[in-house]
Amino acid sequence: MQRRFFVGSAAALAFAGRALAAVPQKLKPGMTVPDFARPGLDGKPVELARYKGKVILVDFWASWCAPCVIAIPHFRAWQTQWGGRGFQVIGISMDDSSDDARAAAVRLKVNYPVVMGDARLGERFGGILGLPVEMLVGRDGRILQIWQGDTPPATIEKAVRAALA
Repeated sequence: MQRRFFVGSAAALAFAGRALAAVPQKLKPGMTVPDFARPGLDGKPVELARYKGKVILVDFWASWCAPCVIAIPHFRAWQTQWGGRGFQVIGISMDDSSDDARAAAVRLKVNYPVVMGDARLGERFGGILGLPVEMLVGRDGRILQIWQGDTPPATIEKAVRAALA
């Protein structure tokens, strides 16, 4: 009887160990941003590493997310205003359908690359469980700040300005 308990306990521990290993690493400021390469909504390849040396705002969003949609015009304006100074917005749509993401990007006149995200990419970025999530990445490829949820654009803008200075 004791042997069965031990075998059952060992199996439970082995399963728990595998489950814990699958938990995404929580990203924090100072960590290197995970790289990815995916086709953009426009069909052109988007590789995050290609933008190293720029200040990057990674925006996880979806067409059905009201705070996400409200923030996009700000990001679009910043891309226009600071793109020449080494600033780049990269959108990652967490929509289920690329058609929905593409329609929203057209309607919102997005002027920066947007790729389709999924659970796997979300896990690489520390587990994207709610939207919006923005990450500001410095020129060295390290995360400067992370915002989750409805963040005032002025808060993000202040950090972007500081990173560009």
